Amino acid sequence: MFKLILLSISIFQGTLISLVLLFSPFFKNKANKFLAFALFSISFSLLKVALDITQLFEAYHFLRILEVIDSEALLPVFIFLFIANQINYSKLERRKVLWLFIPSLISTLVFAYLEFGLNNNISEEVNLHSIISTIVIVVVLVVLIFFYPFILLKTYKLIQFSKHKQEKSWLTCLWSFEVFILGSLMLLVILAPFIASEILNALQILALFSTLLIYWVAYTGVYKLKLINDRSKIRKLISKPKSKIQSKHTVESLEKPLKTNVIKEQISISKDNSYYQTLENLCSVQKIYRDSNLDRNSVAEILGISPSYVSQLVNSITGENFSTYINRYRVEEIKRLILDKEFENYSLVAIGLECGFSSKTTFHNSFKKITGMTPNAYRKKHQ
Repeated sequence: MFKLILLSISIFQGTLISLVLLFSPFFKNKANKFLAFALFSISFSLLKVALDITQLFEAYHFLRILEVIDSEALLPVFIFLFIANQINYSKLERRKVLWLFIPSLISTLVFAYLEFGLNNNISEEVNLHSIISTIVIVVVLVVLIFFYPFILLKTYKLIQFSKHKQEKSWLTCLWSFEVFILGSLMLLVILAPFIASEILNALQILALFSTLLIYWVAYTGVYKLKLINDRSKIRKLISKPKSKIQSKHTVESLEKPLKTNVIKEQISISKDNSYYQTLENLCSVQKIYRDSNLDRNSVAEILGISPSYVSQLVNSITGENFSTYINRYRVEEIKRLILDKEFENYSLVAIGLECGFSSKTTFHNSFKKITGMTPNAYRKKHQ
């Protein structure tokens, strides 16, 4: 009973994640479509296990049409296609891809004939069972011994074309879970003659454990990959070339910092302060606040003054501390991007991180502190 409950939860979880990947505007893309199909194939396999446990196949014979579909052989194909599209692999030929579905199709046809054609054959001979059984064994062995290693190797080679370290790491992790699932399945088939009485329980445990792991990887990984892709696209959009006059002025400010031997007490602490004007220029033109590692010490080094004087300048002129001063620039740019239709399909977290915040929590807290509302509420208000 406990096993059935866990299976039901896994089926629901896999189906739900698949639907989110297919229809959510934030995750909907060609790569995620294939990952959704992969999760659907796992959920379908789990459903067959659940129906077998509850003996519904025996009670309702029309359900046996589900049992003959070889969804297990579809899993590595959909993961292969997901990775190929995720890394934008351009050498994938459609005709060759269609061949990857042949093993699943052949095994499905064989199982269908074994289940429906053979049972309805009135003139069936005695040894026909052994012939069909031999064919089934050959099909299974071909799929397991030849097809699975082939598709796993092709998938691993694809991952090496990934240009992002985080992306490659997660895809390798997903591939490792796939190897575990298919490798364990191959081992169970080989050991089946020796553990015939326990084979069903072993398959149930393998299915449950493997799918729970892959759902977790898919849920966390897809979010991370979405974040990586969004940040990459946002970075290209916001990194537009500046005018020559602005760029020249900024470079001069950086190459020729103000002299440190000036007596600071003699410099007026107001908006006309030359150090403060340089700092404003660095933020408004150079947009140094986009650097998540930016701190008071690094700004002091650029300006050629002490960190304490940086704090004194910002606090005296703006009434805020250095951190709030920089975060206000970040929030203002985030507000501008939220209102820009070009960024409406990107996640708020990705926008916040690209504008300089180091984490999701810091971004949300700072945005709410400065604007009085959460980033999501601000986006909804101006939609």
